[in-house]
Amino acid sequence: MIAERLFSIEFFPPNTQEGAEKLRVVRGQLAPLGPAYFSVTHGAGGSTRDKTVATVLEIQREGLSAAPHLSCIGSTRESIRELLKVYSEAGIVRLVALRGDLPSGMGDPGEFRYANELVEFIRKETGDRFHIEVACYPEYHPQSRSPEADFQAFARKVGAGANAAITQFFYNPDAYFAFVDAVRAAGIGVPIVPGIMPFHNFSKILRFAEGCGAEVPRWVRIRMEKYYDDAASIRAFGLDVVTGLCERLLAGGAPGLHFYTLNQAGLTTEIWRRLNIE
Repeated sequence: MIAERLFSIEFFPPNTQEGAEKLRVVRGQLAPLGPAYFSVTHGAGGSTRDKTVATVLEIQREGLSAAPHLSCIGSTRESIRELLKVYSEAGIVRLVALRGDLPSGMGDPGEFRYANELVEFIRKETGDRFHIEVACYPEYHPQSRSPEADFQAFARKVGAGANAAITQFFYNPDAYFAFVDAVRAAGIGVPIVPGIMPFHNFSKILRFAEGCGAEVPRWVRIRMEKYYDDAASIRAFGLDVVTGLCERLLAGGAPGLHFYTLNQAGLTTEIWRRLNIE
């Protein structure tokens, strides 16, 4: 029997009032799809903490399920303790615990060095109050010393009390399946949910991929370059590529999908429709 699959959607907190209004519209377009939850990112070094909190609480007030990101970088035990209290009182049940990025020029990373320390702290403070998601990297974190070191870092997060993991985005399904096989061989049974990045803007996707170590297949690059500035063809091809990726992942047993929307509704909605997700 296959466990119920969970499909979720990610936003980043808007920096302006205009952005906040746009996100409300986008959320209104995506909410009817019925995602299990909307996650909200946390800027590098805690730079968007207040905006993250405001966005998360607004989503909760709308009767939707929100999952705030918590970051090690720039955080103290007391600041995390305060956030846990706010989120608990708001009825939030799911968190995404990450190490986070260290902004350029930031000298003090905070009191938590790694995500497993943050997970452990949350568990000590709140017990089983929250369902905790962590990150994982099928193609390995670019700052990792080795694939083995990256895998052990993931195992420590699960050992500290993580319930599930969301992958960095990728376009090579074999990398995902190989990672899941390695996880299971190590006796780790938590769900590994693929992170899906639609082709919102191909040049931007390439920059994101270079930054996080994700491979964009050569054949996809060649086709995209061929289309040059033909926006309609780029959109259609990108939809076909990502929908095909999702279909293969789900057919192979993926426990759901997590969509990185970049605060846009159109592509995620179309892929969702094509997959006939209910």
